[in-house]
Amino acid sequence: MDMAKAPSGLMALSVRPRRFTGAAAIAIAGILLALTGCESGGATDAARDGRPVVIAPGRPGEAARTLTPEQAAKEKPDDSPNAADHAYVQNMIEHHRQALTMSALAPQRASADGVRRLAERITAAQQPEIGAMEKWRALHPAPPAASGGHAHDHSTMPGMATEQQLEELTAATGADFDRLFLRLMTTHHEGALKMAGEALADGNNVAVEEMATEVVAVQTAEINRMRAMG
Repeated sequence: MDMAKAPSGLMALSVRPRRFTGAAAIAIAGILLALTGCESGGATDAARDGRPVVIAPGRPGEAARTLTPEQAAKEKPDDSPNAADHAYVQNMIEHHRQALTMSALAPQRASADGVRRLAERITAAQQPEIGAMEKWRALHPAPPAASGGHAHDHSTMPGMATEQQLEELTAATGADFDRLFLRLMTTHHEGALKMAGEALADGNNVAVEEMATEVVAVQTAEINRMRAMG
């Protein structure tokens, strides 16, 4: 609904649908309305009192349902983080940190302006993403069973550069640095896409889904740019 053209007393807020079916999808796809008039359905009294109600559109051929916020909340799908969500956030934080380490070498070692600008863009994108994931992790501590009490070997994650490769990159300068940086960072980004795809397929949390989707969009564009440069 166009807010500028909404009838007096009406306010509409669309709720983002996710991968759900049945009654849950109908409820989440509904429009939150602050109604001052009378509505039919289970929340008629609330509508008469001017309290917010949720209009849940029905399936084709079915009438819409009117719900109180409490009723709508009960139908909202549970997006509690699962093991895939926790694993993605934990691993991607370390994955991003290596990208920042590699990018920090470019200002003094790269010869091509394009490589230096790319490194700046990577840092500008991934540093805030690390902050967002750390905040998410603080809000959703992983259960003890998720780690099994063992330290995770982050070097086995897709796309991660080895210690030897990092040493070679650190020692390189000029055109040699440019070529090695583009090669290692392209592989690094491809690994991030694989990790994000797994989170999107297996995760359950909306916030993690949004973070993974952003990684796919940004790093796909950067892969294309690096391939063109290199």
